[in-house]
Amino acid sequence: MSSIISISGLTKTYADGLVALSGIDLEIRRGEIFALLGPNGAGKTTLINIVCGIVNPSSGTVVAGGYNVITQSRQARFNIGLVPQELATDWYESVWGSVSFSRGLFGRPANPALVEDVLKRFHLWEKRDAKIMTLSGGMKRRVMIAKALAHEPTILFLDEPTASVDVELRRELWAEVRGLRESGVTIILTTHYIEEAEEMADRIGVINKGTMVVVDDKIALMKKLGGKHLTLHLQQSLAAIPSALADWPLSLGAGGHQLIYSFDSDGADTGIDRLLHRLTELKIAYRDLHTSQRSLEDIFVDLISERKGRGP
Repeated sequence: MSSIISISGLTKTYADGLVALSGIDLEIRRGEIFALLGPNGAGKTTLINIVCGIVNPSSGTVVAGGYNVITQSRQARFNIGLVPQELATDWYESVWGSVSFSRGLFGRPANPALVEDVLKRFHLWEKRDAKIMTLSGGMKRRVMIAKALAHEPTILFLDEPTASVDVELRRELWAEVRGLRESGVTIILTTHYIEEAEEMADRIGVINKGTMVVVDDKIALMKKLGGKHLTLHLQQSLAAIPSALADWPLSLGAGGHQLIYSFDSDGADTGIDRLLHRLTELKIAYRDLHTSQRSLEDIFVDLISERKGRGP
């Protein structure tokens, strides 16, 4: 699949010396949903703002839709829609007027039929004459997305699109974003809701301290780093893992009342049978056991923790 965004050697250092991005290399595939994850201050918004032409990089190149975002900024920006995290719009304007005006900002000719289609897609048609200030938070978020789509971009950035909305509306927006992807729009999503990335994304990138930690297909990432856990609920707590169990990667949980074994479910030998046999020999009794798959959130926390304290 061809790339619609190509980022090479991208850096950003602000005047106060803050290094926001350090040597970012990234390819976004045409027609995918790409989730960009990272803690606060990781560099997500800086990266988005550079691609969208809002912030200039210190070095490196960014090509979006076939255009260099610095030397061909107007053409590149024409292909991009941005829904920022902050709800920033003209509160006294009507929904129809705001979305129509956004289309005109990009030099697009008036197209009432397209604006109507966008408003209906995001359940805003009945509110088309309402002033934006009178809408609920969820409706305002929908208006921001409609404005970003009014000039028919092929790339859409969604920066925390479901922040401060309820669960029902969040799932409705997920369905609408999938529909956009099906129509050929490439989606780049940032979110603090890890389950949102797990539900929506085709590929995932994790950024921390201005550096890309990992970029991979979601399924491959979860298979590679997900693994499984066997949790044994012990009848008596352990103060430490016995040296006789050194052959297994074990950890203690719940104050020593749980023994947790991490294993590869795809391997020829999970090691579970041998572990249980060894526990019997050591007279370590357990009252229950269960297995679980590591979630994307578990993987994300581990990736960020591994880099804690490192510079970019």
